[in-house]
Amino acid sequence: MGNVLDNIIGFISPAAGAKREAWRRHLDEQRSYDAGSYDRLNAGWIAYNQSAEQTDRYSRDTVRARARDLERNSDMANSVIGAYKRNVVGLGWTLQARTPSESLNRKIEEAWTQWCKRKNCDVTETQSFNQMMRMAVKRKKVDGGILFKKCYTSGGLVPFKLQALEVDELDIGRAAPRDSRCRVIGGIELNTYNKAVGYWIQQYSIDGFGQMEPVYVPAKDIIYYFTKDRPSQIREMSDLAPAITRVRDANEFMTAVSVKERIAACLAVFIKKITPSSGNFGSFRGMGPQDAKVSGDYEGKKISPGMIKELNAGDEIQVVNPTGQATDAASYIKLQQRLIGAGQGLSYEATSRDMSQSNYSSARQGIIEDEQTYIEDVELLQEVVMDEVYETFIISGVLSGLFDVPQFWEDKQKYLKHEWVAAPKKWIDPLKEANATKIALQTGQKTFQQIAAENGKDWKDQIDETVAVLEYARKKGVELGGVIFDRTEAELTPANKKEPESPAVSIVPAGQEDGDGQSGAGSVSGEGQQGEGSGTSV
Repeated sequence: MGNVLDNIIGFISPAAGAKREAWRRHLDEQRSYDAGSYDRLNAGWIAYNQSAEQTDRYSRDTVRARARDLERNSDMANSVIGAYKRNVVGLGWTLQARTPSESLNRKIEEAWTQWCKRKNCDVTETQSFNQMMRMAVKRKKVDGGILFKKCYTSGGLVPFKLQALEVDELDIGRAAPRDSRCRVIGGIELNTYNKAVGYWIQQYSIDGFGQMEPVYVPAKDIIYYFTKDRPSQIREMSDLAPAITRVRDANEFMTAVSVKERIAACLAVFIKKITPSSGNFGSFRGMGPQDAKVSGDYEGKKISPGMIKELNAGDEIQVVNPTGQATDAASYIKLQQRLIGAGQGLSYEATSRDMSQSNYSSARQGIIEDEQTYIEDVELLQEVVMDEVYETFIISGVLSGLFDVPQFWEDKQKYLKHEWVAAPKKWIDPLKEANATKIALQTGQKTFQQIAAENGKDWKDQIDETVAVLEYARKKGVELGGVIFDRTEAELTPANKKEPESPAVSIVPAGQEDGDGQSGAGSVSGEGQQGEGSGTSV
């Protein structure tokens, strides 16, 4: 209707029609986005809205193949992969079982430590559990994901092991679902809610020959570790996808710079003769046509250090000298590494390991920001893989009789509670970190349990170890700066006297201030008053 009216107004009064059209364009520009316009700057930017699976399916295999090529050949790509592997898994985690029984907790933790060895957890008996987790993080960065199949076999601590499968083993050619109410997309059988109910796994020999019919594995026996970025996403996409082209460009640039610098470093001498030493005159010296043809050519067509070469008659040397020096390459590569790290959520220092322009504050801030990136992958790995594996391990242990838990099936979740304690990381300045920890403990901002967990220790185990060390040192007459008290309900007894029947042991660091602000050798009051001489320093 608007166009008809504009045409009528333009026919009657061209000036009014032009003014109306100008105002219309002005209003359209005010309520539109620059990013959505198709002006001169955005004319070549064509994008479409599709589901995640439609967007990914045609590029997934190509992106994965290119990411693997960079994994094999690019040091810059491996700097990103290595940063994630070091910080997401590192030295691994310590299990802390949280069942109601302390004795059961100890038994579970000991059994878990034993199961994590390669002969018990890996069906191929080639990797420990920590090594499998490192491989999972690496494959997620490069391939986009990895699958673990639960194998209920004998020969281990419990009848349960893991089999690692690559995402390539999903049968993308499968179209017919096992259940007529489902559908198969990318080798995954989905129900009407797009929930995976099964996986079609290709069967072939390790050398790639002799393919057989795919095998259907129920979803309850498959752990699929990948990042889901959109609700409509079904399968994985390589985490390196945003950085692949930039990494390749940087590699190609460094190759060109390397070749240029190698040529520039060569000292070569070329001798040009006006009178040729061979050619048509060779026949007078007994040389045949074959010899003349060979002597008129050049061997290798390359420059080598210290080379002295005679040119053919009439030939001249012309040098191709590209502009730019190695110093320009250094700044360019630094910028590229910074952008590659930013695309992966990491700082330049984390990927390049270049600390030349960092101080304590900037390095500490960079570590804190990087930790926020790593924690997302840690959370995903623990919830998707590690928790699922642990629960299956406990159930297998109960069914096989390794764990005697009569009430397990009545309240299963109570016996599946657990925590993962990460291995401690060393800080830039241990003294500053130790002082900060001391202040946080004294002011109540942190508990001893939290501090022990940050150091990768169970707080009860740490106290038991401290008591054992102090008692052993006391027997040997060594002062380690700690005080041990044997405490009863009635009175405080020095530790070197006869122990009561049910002693309670507490540890007071030497030099710590008492309630009156005085530094003592370990005075403790059972009823809120000082017991002078009731402590023995060891």
